[in-house]
Amino acid sequence: MEQRVMGYARVSSKEQNLDRQLIALKKYVPEENIVIDKASGKDLMRPGYQALKGALGLRTGDTLYIKSLDRLSRDKEDMKNELRWFKDNGIILKVIDLPTTMIEIGEGQEWIRDMINNILIEVLSSIAEEERRTIRQRQREGIDAAKAKGVKFGRKDKGFPEGWELLYPRYKAGEIQRAYMMEQLGIGADRFDYLKRKYEQDRKKAIT
Repeated sequence: MEQRVMGYARVSSKEQNLDRQLIALKKYVPEENIVIDKASGKDLMRPGYQALKGALGLRTGDTLYIKSLDRLSRDKEDMKNELRWFKDNGIILKVIDLPTTMIEIGEGQEWIRDMINNILIEVLSSIAEEERRTIRQRQREGIDAAKAKGVKFGRKDKGFPEGWELLYPRYKAGEIQRAYMMEQLGIGADRFDYLKRKYEQDRKKAIT
């Protein structure tokens, strides 16, 4: 099966410009083989990228070019997992901004590519863990500082949404369905059940 060369470019919004990435990718990839996403890098659920990883996308032996690692994701843990996915599926990933990944590897020297990938994965794992540790520490320090000022933590009761008093009696009377009421109020099933229990309990207390 013929090995293909593909490219992937991403910007976070429709207003951002792809030109810089496309100029770099076209040096290595036919323009018709470049997949584009205009979506945030906060997660991996982007149509173009998922198509690349799908049944009709990249296959073992194919090569994917990207301008920089953050085009895959801005989350270090996701980035690490994607690098491992490429490695496990025999897909060659070349990152234009990382010269070590652009080295042409001769037949029988695939171990060099594996070594580079392993180093990248380890580095990203360390960065991701350090970021998680820093976030946890800042959260802990923030909570401790707030507690020292007398701030109490716990889930706040949001109260009943606007329209509840009008709709709930109609729901109780069988005039409207639960799903209709949830849609009108913009709440989910768990929230509805909680509010229903609370409303009935409050009414009982008011009567007694």
